[in-house]
Amino acid sequence: MLAETVIRLSHHPRIVGVKEATGDVARSEAILPKARPGFIVLSGDDPTAAELIRIGARGVISVTANVAARAMHELCAAGLDGRHGEAAAINERLIPLHKALFVEANPIPVKWAVHRIGAHRDGDPAAAHAAVAGLHATVEAAMVAAGVQLP
Repeated sequence: MLAETVIRLSHHPRIVGVKEATGDVARSEAILPKARPGFIVLSGDDPTAAELIRIGARGVISVTANVAARAMHELCAAGLDGRHGEAAAINERLIPLHKALFVEANPIPVKWAVHRIGAHRDGDPAAAHAAVAGLHATVEAAMVAAGVQLP
C-alpha cells in the first residue's frame, strides 16, 4: 500500500495499526505524523526497528526475538523509554544476527537457530538443518556475537 493509503486507513475506526516491514524509515516518517492519534505502527523489519521506535513506532514484530528475546526486549524498552542511543547500540550489536537469520528463506535459519539454543523441542528440524547446513557457522557466529547463550 502507498503511505497515503495507510494514512487514510488509519482514520477508519476499526483499523488500529499497521506492520511496517519495508525497511524504509522515510515511509514511516511520512505515515506517523499524519495518522490518527493512537494509530499503532509496528516495525516488521528488525534492522530498522530501533529507528522506527525513535520516530514513533510502538514496537516490533520480530524474527530476531525468537533467538535473542532479551536483547530485542531491551532494545524496545530502551527505545520506548526515550533512550534511543542505548536502543541503537543494542541494534548495532544485533545487526549481524538480523542479517544471518535471512541468509536463507525465512523461517529456515530462525528455526535452526531456535533448535540450536534448545528452545524448539517439538518435531524434527531436519528440513531446517539440511537447508542451512552450509550456513550453520554463519548463523551461530552471529548468535554468539549478539550474546545469545548457547547450550
